[in-house]
Amino acid sequence: MLFRSILTSIALPLSLALTMFSPLHAQGTAASKSPADEVILEMNRAFKSGSSKRLSALLPQARGHALEPWAAYWELRNRLDTAAPGEVQDFFSRFAGSYLEDRLRNDWLLLLGQRRYWSDFAAERTRYRMNDDREVRCYALALEPLQNGPELAIELKRQWYAQRDGDEGCLYAAERLYTAKQLSELDVWRKARLAMEGNRPRLARQAAEIISKAAAASVDEVNANPARFLKKRAIAVARLTKESVVLALIRLAMSDPDSTASVLENHWSVHLSPEQRSWVWGVIGKQVAQRLSGDALQHFAKAKDSDLNDSQLGWKVRAALRQSQWKDVLSATQAMSPEAQQESVWVYWRARALSRLAKTDTERSAAKALYERIASVRGFYEQLALEELGQSITVPARPEALSAEEKQAAQDNAGLQRALYAIRIGLRSDGVREWNYSTNLHTAGGMNDRELLAAADLACQNEVWDRCINTSERTRGVIDFEQRFPMPHKNAVVQRATQIGLDPAYVYGLIRQESRFIMDAHSGVGAAGLMQIMPPTARWTAKKIGLSNFKPAQINDRDTNIVIGTAYLKLVLDNFDGSMPMAAAAYNAGPSRPRSWRGQSGAPLLDAAIWAENVPFTETRDYVKKVLSNTANYAALISAAPQSLKARLGLVGPRDASASEPNEDLP
Repeated sequence: MLFRSILTSIALPLSLALTMFSPLHAQGTAASKSPADEVILEMNRAFKSGSSKRLSALLPQARGHALEPWAAYWELRNRLDTAAPGEVQDFFSRFAGSYLEDRLRNDWLLLLGQRRYWSDFAAERTRYRMNDDREVRCYALALEPLQNGPELAIELKRQWYAQRDGDEGCLYAAERLYTAKQLSELDVWRKARLAMEGNRPRLARQAAEIISKAAAASVDEVNANPARFLKKRAIAVARLTKESVVLALIRLAMSDPDSTASVLENHWSVHLSPEQRSWVWGVIGKQVAQRLSGDALQHFAKAKDSDLNDSQLGWKVRAALRQSQWKDVLSATQAMSPEAQQESVWVYWRARALSRLAKTDTERSAAKALYERIASVRGFYEQLALEELGQSITVPARPEALSAEEKQAAQDNAGLQRALYAIRIGLRSDGVREWNYSTNLHTAGGMNDRELLAAADLACQNEVWDRCINTSERTRGVIDFEQRFPMPHKNAVVQRATQIGLDPAYVYGLIRQESRFIMDAHSGVGAAGLMQIMPPTARWTAKKIGLSNFKPAQINDRDTNIVIGTAYLKLVLDNFDGSMPMAAAAYNAGPSRPRSWRGQSGAPLLDAAIWAENVPFTETRDYVKKVLSNTANYAALISAAPQSLKARLGLVGPRDASASEPNEDLP
C-alpha cells in the first residue's frame, strides 16, 4: 500500500508535469556549425585517429579560424616525434602565451626527457608555465645536483609514490637516485608495496627491478599466485625474500584478508621486521574496514600507527568512528602525513575526538581551534565544523558587483573566448582544458579573485554552468553563492519537486553533483542528462509512473529527464525512510549497496556523517557528502533562512522491523 501511494503522489498529474515546463533549451548541446567549424571538428577526429596525412591536408583550411591554435596543435602533436626542433620553436613563437603553446611544450619536454636531451630539456623547462605534469617534474628532479640529498629524495618519493600509472620519468629519476644512494632499498620496496596495495602489479614489478632482476622475478611469482609463493618459502631470511613475502601477503589480503591474517599470525609474523608486519596488518585492517567489519580495529591494533600510510590510517579512523573509539581516531589522525593532516575531513574528526576526550579547558580550546580552522560554507566538513561552533549555514554576503571594466576584461580574454567557442561547437573536453588553463591561479599572470568572479560570470552568461561553478569555487577571499550554486531551469525543478514532495534544494544539490547542469552530459557507464539517469532505470521509472511511449532517447530531453529523475529520487528516498544520505548513496551506487551498508539487525545507530565517511566506495562516499553539502547551501539560498546540515543527515542504522518492506525491485 505504501509503495502504491508513493507512485500516486509522483505520477499526479503526469500530463501536467510534462507540459508545464518551458521548451527545451539548447544549452549543453552543440550549436549550429559553419563549414569552417566542420573543418575543425574533422581535424579533431583525425587527431584522435592518428591520421597525420588528413591533418596536414586540412590545416590550411583552418587558417584564421578562432580555434586555429588547436588545429595547429593537433597537426604538429600528431607527428611530434619526427618534427624538427625549428618547427616546434616556430609553434611556440606563433602561439606565445596561449594554452596550446604550453600544452605542446609539455609534450615536447616529455619527448626531450625520453630522448635524454638534457640541455634542451633544462632550457625549455624554464618556459613551462603549467608545471603540473608529474613526469616532467620527475625528469627535472633527475637533473638536480645529487648533493641536494635528503630534500631531493623526499620530493621524488612524494611524486613517485603518488603516481598511479607508470611513467618513464619518475622511474628514471628513482633509478638514478637509487644508484647514487639517495634512495634506500626500503624506499623502493615501499613504492612496490603501494603499487601492490593499489592493485597495480606492473608498477610493483617496475620498482623491484630497480633493485635487481631477481627482485623483479620474485614479484612476477607473487603476481602469478601469491598463496603458492608463500607456500614455497618455508623461512624468510634475506631482505629480498622478506619483501617478496610482504608483497605476497598484501596481494593475498586484497581478496582474502581473514585468511591472510591467519597466515601472517601463525607463520610469517616472526620472520618479518616490525615495520613490515605493521604494513601488512595495515593492509589487512583496511580491507576488513572496507567490508564494514567490526574486526578491523583488532587488526590495526597489531600495527604501529607511524608505520602506516595515509590510506591505511584513514580506514583506521573510519573503523574507530563506527565503534566510537575516539582515542584511536585521535592517534590515527595525528600519525598522518603533514599534508593529510591539513585535509578538512581529518581536521574535523581530530577535533571531534579531542572534544570527546577533553578533560580540561585547554583540551577543549584545542578542539575549538581546529573547528575554527576549517569552519565555513565551502564543503561538508567545513559546514559541520560551523555547527560544532554553534553557527548555522547562511548565505555569505555577496562580493561587490563586478564593474563593466572587469566584465569586459573577461570578455576580451582570448583563452576564455577560445574555450567557449570550442564548447559551443561540441569540443567540450578541449574547451574545458583551455578554460581551466586560462583561469588557473598557478599560471604566470594567473587570475585573482575578482578576475575569477568575472570569468565565472562570463561562463554563467553563456550558460556553461560547469565552468561557472568550478571557476567561482576557486576564489579564496570572497564567495559568490549565486555563482557557485546556480539554479538553471528553476521553475521546472522547483515545481516538479514540490509537486511530488521532494525538497527542491535536495534535487538541486544532486543535479549540481551529477551533471553540473549540462543537459547532454553522458557518463562512461551510460548515464545521461541533467540527473544522469541510466537507460534501464529510466525505462523502469517511466513504467512505474505511467509515462507511456517512453523512448530512451528522451532521457536527454530536459523536461522528461527532470520528471523521471525526480520520480526515481522520490522512490529511493521513501524506500530509505526519508534518509537523504542513504538515498544519495542509492542514487549513485544502486539501492542494494546502501541497504547492506546500513548494517544488520542489532547494529548501532550511527551519526550519518560517520556512516557516510564509512561508505566503502570512494566515488559514492564523496558523492554523498557533496550532495548533502550542496543541499544545505541551496536551502539557504532558496529559503533565505539559516540551515543545518546535521538536521538533514540524521542517524543511519538497520531498518526498523516495524517499517514497510523495502521495494526490492527498485533498480
